Amino acid sequence: MKTVVNILKFYEELGIEYIKKIDIKTKEDVLKELFDKVAVCKKCELSKTRTQPVFGEGNVNARLMFVGEAPGRDEDLKGKPFVGRAGRLLSELLTDIGIKRDDVYIANCLKCRPPNNRDPSSKELESCFTYLKNQIATIQPKVIATLGRYSTYQLTNEKGTLGSLRGKVFVFGDIKVVPLYHPAYLLRNPNAIDIFTSDLKKIKEIASI
Repeated sequence: MKTVVNILKFYEELGIEYIKKIDIKTKEDVLKELFDKVAVCKKCELSKTRTQPVFGEGNVNARLMFVGEAPGRDEDLKGKPFVGRAGRLLSELLTDIGIKRDDVYIANCLKCRPPNNRDPSSKELESCFTYLKNQIATIQPKVIATLGRYSTYQLTNEKGTLGSLRGKVFVFGDIKVVPLYHPAYLLRNPNAIDIFTSDLKKIKEIASI
């Protein structure tokens, strides 16, 4: 960065005035600007019932990004994704296979909680999709792990059951997408944890982390 600044200063001293400024934004800058837009978003009715938006968090240079469906009660209160029981289970399973939660990026299709944790509507998903696409474009992960059927459909356009899609590799642009069971499903069906862990190990290998 210093080299660029010195070069610009050199040209300025030579009297080349048309070289004024290069606006260099970091990923953090871009995500902050996007967060500010989400914070005042009123594209759908969820803006009227949310406590606060749940934008996403994690390593902005992550090779692996998780995309869930929508914030729940705990997430709505804290403004962070996957911090309830399902989120704690996800963190534990990541740790079990040697992935630190701080090394990945986590977001949801919806940035606001649907009342009573109901399923997202197609209109809500469509309204929020631009924000998610911009997050993905900024993070530029090598692999996206979708958690649940709504995020899987949104990024793969596949309408099959999670049982038939999980563990398979799809693409979103040039990014690999691997569907996973949602951690909330694992809380209700502990027998599926081994399948989830196996899929996570596959994703870890694909992402080279």
